[in-house]
Parts: sequence; C-alpha cells; structure tokens
Amino acid sequence: MQPAEVWRLHKTGRLYHCTFVKMCKWTMRVVVGLLLLLLALCGSGAQGKGGGLRQVGEIGQLETAPRDAAEESAESTTEQTTPDIWAEVRALRDMVVELKVFVQMLQRENSVQATDLISLGTRLTATESKTSDLEKVNADLQTRLSSSESELLLSKSRIDQLERENAERPKVAFYTALTDAGTLGPFNTDITLKYSKVFTNIGNAYNPATGFFTAPVKGVYCLQFTVCGNLQGSMGVELYKNNQQIMHNGERKEEGGAEYLTNSVVLELKTGDEIHLVLPSGYSVFDSSNNHNTFSGSLLFTL
Repeated sequence: MQPAEVWRLHKTGRLYHCTFVKMCKWTMRVVVGLLLLLLALCGSGAQGKGGGLRQVGEIGQLETAPRDAAEESAESTTEQTTPDIWAEVRALRDMVVELKVFVQMLQRENSVQATDLISLGTRLTATESKTSDLEKVNADLQTRLSSSESELLLSKSRIDQLERENAERPKVAFYTALTDAGTLGPFNTDITLKYSKVFTNIGNAYNPATGFFTAPVKGVYCLQFTVCGNLQGSMGVELYKNNQQIMHNGERKEEGGAEYLTNSVVLELKTGDEIHLVLPSGYSVFDSSNNHNTFSGSLLFTL
C-alpha cells in the first residue's frame, strides 16, 4: 500500500471516529430529555387523576363546605408543574432542531469528503498511470542501454581482432635509389641494376648487394620504378620475375638532356619469388645524388 493511501485511510478513520462520538453525545442528550419529559407527564397525570375523583365526589355533594388548605396546595402544585413540562418540551424541541442542524452539517461534510475521496482516487489513478509510463520508459532505456553495451563490446572485440591481425600481418616496404656515379651504360649485354642507396627496407626483403627483392610471404605486391636518361639514344629498364621478363619500359632519345619514365605493376607473388630490374644492352640511364632512378615496392595484402 502506498504512503499516500495509508495517510488517506488514517485521516478518514479519525474523521468518522469524531463524528461517532458527537452523535453518541447528542443521542444521550435526547434520551435524557425524553426521560425527563415522560417523568413530568407521569407526575402531571397522577395529580390530574386525583383531582378528577375529587371533583366526581363533589358532584353528588352540595358545595357548601369551603376548600381546605390541602386542596389549595395541590392545585398550586399542579399549576407549577404544567409550566415545567412545557419548558422541557421547548428544550426538547430546541435539541431536535440542533440535532437536525448537526445532521445537515454532517451530510455536507460527508458530501465534501466524498468529493475529496473521488478527487484523490482520480489523482491516484493518474499517478499510477504516470508511474506505469515511467516504468515502461525506464525498461526501454534499460533495453537500449544493454543493446548499446552489447554493440560496444562487439565493436571492441572487432577492433581487438583487427589489431591482432594487423600486428600479425607481415609488414613489407622498401624504397631505393640507383647510384651517385652519373651515367650508366650503354653496355653490350644486359646487366642487373643494383639499387645501392636504401632509404626504406621494412621486412628486409630487398637485397642491395644483388638488386633482388624477395617476397617474404604469399600476397599481392605493388612495385614502382622511375628511369632517367640524359644521353642521346635509348633509355629504359626491364622488370623480371624469377628471371622471366614481365615488362619492358624504354624510349629513344633524339638529343641530349634529362628525360624520365615512370611505371608501376601489381603482382601476385608466392613466398620466395624474386623481382629485379635489368638495363638492356645498348641502353643507358643517369643518376646522381638527386636520386633520379628509383625502385620501390610494398605488400598490399597477404593471400
């Protein structure tokens, strides 16, 4: 039971208790008044009866003797009693009027209390409805919070998995330049270009002593190269995979001056596959401390 309902019942009980006590008091007063009225009426009747008998006896007799002192005293008592009875009747009437007024007052109070009880019942119903709505909203929030927590845990688990996969995935990347010696070639035979200036070699997959890049894991790799020539004639390079030519990239120069060629390939390599660049016979390239000829590559993803 709610505290408000307990308080309401307690207040109503006290009110009806007080009303009952008041009604008991008024009832006692009415009963006492009625008893007094009956006693007065009984006394008056007895006196009237004695006087009547005396009057009947006196009819057969001649009224010649004067009344004695006892008769005169009885008549005086009767005359005094009659006004007392009417006073009690008037008092009883006043009490009845007061009781009627009190009953009307109680009826009005009961009507007001009934209205208050109906109002309190309506407010209690509204409060219970609001409480029910709040409980539903709270349950919905709890459900959404639990769902959000589950999604957060799932996202954290996925992030942890990606971090583990990223940490476990091999990291391969290199970037190199050819030489500071200037012009290289032309030669009467093909030669393997050894890019001796290594700037990046994550995973140590490139060997500057041989000019070979060896795939450490099976995967897809992106490889790029830039060629610079400054002599009249042919300039360019060829890309080999396991001693098999994959691509030829060259150009015929009609006059001197620096020119550049850039190209890239994406290859699927198995563990141990080798990639290197070759300067064809009759071709030349030019490099210096400005790093005009470069060779680079990286692992895109494993297979």
